[in-house]
This record gives sequence, C-alpha cells and structure tokens, in this order.
Amino acid sequence: MSESRPDNWRRAGFAGAAIGVLAAGAAAGVAVERLTVGRGMRQKARLALDASAPYGSLRGVSGKALADDSTALHYEIDELESDAPAPRRRRLFGRKAPAPVTVVFSHGYCLSQDSWHFQRAALRGLVRTVHWDQRSHGRSARGVAQSGPDGVPVSIDQLGRDLKAVLDAAAPEGPLVLVGHSMGGMTIMALADQYPELIRERVVGVAFVGTSTGRLGEVNYGLPVAGVNAVRRILPGVLKALGSQAELVERGRRATADLFAGLIKKYSFSSRDVDPAVARFAERMIESTPIDVVAEFYPAFVEHDKAAALQVFGEVPVLALAGDRDLVTPSSHTETIADLLPESELVIVPDAGHLVMLEHPEAVTDRLADLLARVGAVPGPARSADGAAAGGRTAPRAKAPRARATKAGPGNG
Repeated sequence: MSESRPDNWRRAGFAGAAIGVLAAGAAAGVAVERLTVGRGMRQKARLALDASAPYGSLRGVSGKALADDSTALHYEIDELESDAPAPRRRRLFGRKAPAPVTVVFSHGYCLSQDSWHFQRAALRGLVRTVHWDQRSHGRSARGVAQSGPDGVPVSIDQLGRDLKAVLDAAAPEGPLVLVGHSMGGMTIMALADQYPELIRERVVGVAFVGTSTGRLGEVNYGLPVAGVNAVRRILPGVLKALGSQAELVERGRRATADLFAGLIKKYSFSSRDVDPAVARFAERMIESTPIDVVAEFYPAFVEHDKAAALQVFGEVPVLALAGDRDLVTPSSHTETIADLLPESELVIVPDAGHLVMLEHPEAVTDRLADLLARVGAVPGPARSADGAAAGGRTAPRAKAPRARATKAGPGNG
C-alpha cells in the first residue's frame, strides 16, 4: 500500500530541513550577495550572461536514434573538414594528425551534450565527432519506459543500450573513441558490460572524465557524514514525492534561484575565479532538468557497479581524468579506474571540481588531443630519397605513462 501524500510531504519537509542545514555554506555566500546586490540586478545579470555567452551555441548535423524502448535520442555530428584551420590543428596535434576515428561524447547527469562546448569547439572540423543527449535530457525525448503511471526508474544498463543505439545510427562503422563525463562514463562502462565484442572490435580509445565504477552511496559530498547518511536514507522517497508534484517544485526552484545557483557553483567548480558566464551556463543546463527526471535517475547511481566491466578496456588506451576537488565523483574514484587499468593515463587536474571540462577546458582538451594522437597518429609524410612521399602507417597502440596534469593556464580551450 502506498504512503499517503501527507506522509510523503512530511518526509519531504524533514529532508528539506536537513538539506537546508547541509547547504548552509552555499546559502551564507548567497546571503552576503543579497546584502550588496538587489534581486532585480541579479536577474538582469543572469539575462545579460545568457544573451552574451556563446556557450552551448554549437550545432551539428542532427539525427535521431531509437532506443530499444522507442525513446527518441537526439544526436549531432560534426564532420571532419579538409580545410579546417591549420593553427588549431598544430595547437592540438603538433606534427601529428588524429586517427580517422569518430569521437563520441556522452554527458553527465542533469547536463546535456552542450557540456562539452569547449572540447567541441577545439576539435570541430579536425576529427569526426558525435554529441548526443541522454534520454530525458537536452533535446532527447523523455524516456518511454519512464513515462506514465507504470514508469520505471532508469538504469545505467539502459543508458548503455541507448549509447549502442546512437552508435548504430551515427557511427555504424569505423574505429571509435568514447568520451564520457560522470554518468556518461558510467554509460560507457554499461556499454562494455553488455557489448564487449563492440569494444574489442571497434573502440581504439576511451576517456573517463570525473566518473566512477560504483560505491557512490559512500560519497559524502564534502559534508558531515552523519548529515549525509540521514539525507541518503530518505532521499529516494523524497525525490519520488517531489517528482509527483513537479509543477509545484519547479516554482519553488525558480523562487530560490539564488540558493540553487550557489549550490550548483559549489558542486560544479572549485576555482574562485571561474568565469561567471561559464557558471551561469552550467546553472542553465542543470536547472533545465525537470525534477521528475532528477528523481527517476537518482536510484541508478546507488545501484551502479561496473568495476568488473573495465577489464574489457584492458587492451585499449585509456585516459582517466578528474578534478582534485570533485565533490560529486571524488578523484579517488578515478584513481580506482586507473588502478583497475594499470596501463591507463591518470590525470588529476589541480583546483578543479566536477565540471572540470568547463572549469579547466584546456587541460581536458589537451589530454583528449594526446589520446587521439596516441591511438592512431601518424607523423607527417616522410620523404624518400627521390622526394616522393612515403606511405604512412598507423602507429601501434602505445602504452601511456601515468601522469598528473599541471594546472592549465587561463583560456577557454
């Protein structure tokens, strides 16, 4: 027998109080801002940032893949261009050229394909890329299996099958490099778990960015353990209750936009000098995720356990990268990935939070470029004695040394 609505909302009230206490640090910062900047001024600043920032404006050739439950998944392709600017090519690859691969980017929870804006801009035209929106996110349709009164929570395995549908539609042949952030990295692990032959036959490189193989139920988000445990026990039920009252909750989110923005900044970034336009861009992506979608995805992370699936990547060049101050998927989880894949390249980016690809875009872009060069780069055509260009051959896969990134300089990649 289901709980009554008053009981659900009583639990929601308790959770709200607990979360409010745990968020006091972020709220305090917002309160200080309120003393100096009026609400109307803050709203105008948001609108100005939305209008002026180019982030999330890149678009490619659109397509649609159908998941196994008929959910329409939106993807976009940026094709390789023969006349792509030489300075950008030299900046990323030097005298080498990226392999003729398709790079497929999978985004994280409550984000969209636009979260890869800087990497997409840097690689645009230099290599074929596919960007897609996970079900119920971005421009993809609401998950069919999650819709209606009999809807079921999404699973990470379902996301792996979704990625397979996108690959079948947007990159049905040729070598692949898979790049996943947070939930996107888990999606890649689920793909490997269910389709190991695909990984062995076609995947030539993988980048795991700020993600985890499991044990996410132990993360304390930088907060007191007792408080986190209390919230964790009741959060699934609370989210279910909130999801059933989506319209009311969305009004509440809008009414508390300042606190919401403070929390997003706390859990997305570490740098004090993060570009306000970038912070606002992240805020827009996250706030655009409906509360009922937040609710239906949450249980998947507690259940996620894909450590065993990593063995499929044992012969594939792997980049494992994270911010050293990631409060959502701590860098220790990325170190675990590297430990399970001893030949992987481990990069921990200093002064970086969960959205490391937006906060330190050059560090992430440069490491991705290194991976692309490593998985199949060829030097510039060698000259034979008679001056003719000798035929090039794809270099064998190289074993990458372990590395820790030095902090990237200022810039947007």
